[in-house]
Amino acid sequence: MSDMIEVVIDSIRVHLMTPQRIVVLKQVGAEERYLTIWVGPYEAEAITVALQEVEMVRPLTHDLLKNVFREFNARITRVEIVRLQDSIYYGNIVAEVDGREINVDSRPSDAIAIAVRSHVPILVHESVMEAAGMAPDSDLPETTAAPSRRESAPEPLSDDANDRLSIFKDFIDKLDIDNPDTDKPDSPLP
Repeated sequence: MSDMIEVVIDSIRVHLMTPQRIVVLKQVGAEERYLTIWVGPYEAEAITVALQEVEMVRPLTHDLLKNVFREFNARITRVEIVRLQDSIYYGNIVAEVDGREINVDSRPSDAIAIAVRSHVPILVHESVMEAAGMAPDSDLPETTAAPSRRESAPEPLSDDANDRLSIFKDFIDKLDIDNPDTDKPDSPLP
């Protein structure tokens, strides 16, 4: 296990253009590195529910899996992200049964959801962290001088632009903001 790096969940972020989520894992210890893993919305929700310790009336899938391990006297000891191949992460749920260690192949998102529920460490293989880990500000180009931020007054609007905006000014001027219960003016749009 000396080639494994412990991480914790730093955050779960939403990609604004797709339904995908990103789990951001932060390396524990001196070196500050992050690993980002794309996960589906359901897996992200399962991780978030467990992080927030929300009690569900009935077990979710990851709760069910944790219960199955327990019923078979298997103690989950850790989860691992062991490989990155063709932009796909591979994981393991590691459990101890009758004194022997077993590895259950898993998607990292499912393994992380199990780890949060079981309160066990999340480990990433060193080769995965080397290939996909990021250090803060490491991808930003270095500059010799700080960019200048010159504040300038906005350009005045043309007469045509002022004419087009005047309809909105008329509408706003007719609003009685101090008395919201009065009748609203008719729409100023023709």
